Amino acid sequence: MTDKKTTDDSLAAETPTVETVIPDMSPMDACILHAREIKDTQLDKIKSKNYDFAPEFRDLTLQLYLFGVMWKFAENLGNVEDPRELAFTALQTMMMQDKLQKQKAIKRTEFLRKMSKLEDDHDALAVAIGYESEPDDNSLAEVFDHYIDDLQVSGAFWRLYDRGKKIMLYGGLGIAFVVIWFITLFMPGNSAIAILAAGLISAAIFVIPVFLIGVFIYHNKLKKAKQAG
Repeated sequence: MTDKKTTDDSLAAETPTVETVIPDMSPMDACILHAREIKDTQLDKIKSKNYDFAPEFRDLTLQLYLFGVMWKFAENLGNVEDPRELAFTALQTMMMQDKLQKQKAIKRTEFLRKMSKLEDDHDALAVAIGYESEPDDNSLAEVFDHYIDDLQVSGAFWRLYDRGKKIMLYGGLGIAFVVIWFITLFMPGNSAIAILAAGLISAAIFVIPVFLIGVFIYHNKLKKAKQAG
């Protein structure tokens, strides 16, 4: 028994221990991982609120918020020379990982860089709240709550604008075509410039009232919604 135990101990000593080596994660990758975790948590928290914002505004606000989150996280890493710049780099890389083309991601990052600061050099609201956020809080909802009654970023206004844009485009082109056709056919002798000018003026006469009526209708809807609330 003693000899066998001694032999087993010797074999164990000679057999190298196998360890799983996990390479260290770069600061940028750590920022991205942290941002994705925060994003999933925060988006889940605001599902029930049914915010209705224009898609571009929603995406911009979320990206600025995540920039603030990564900025603070990079500072806490302790080994980063410029945490703010790292956060921008991480955000750009994150967008490319989400299938945004590299050139578009670069342009988007530059735009976010400009939007991250106000004229008085203070951080934008979404950036500041993202920077001060804590795990599992309601900070993203706090950002969006500031804009609930803002006409310019509402989803309803965006949909109205999108539909109105199509009506104005196709309606204006249709009116211009009819006017140009009518003048060419029934009022010969006019110059091409005069005919084209008549078409453009007719299109403008159609487009401007449609736009104003659309804005008026939406303002009335917003006023009624506020009174009902």
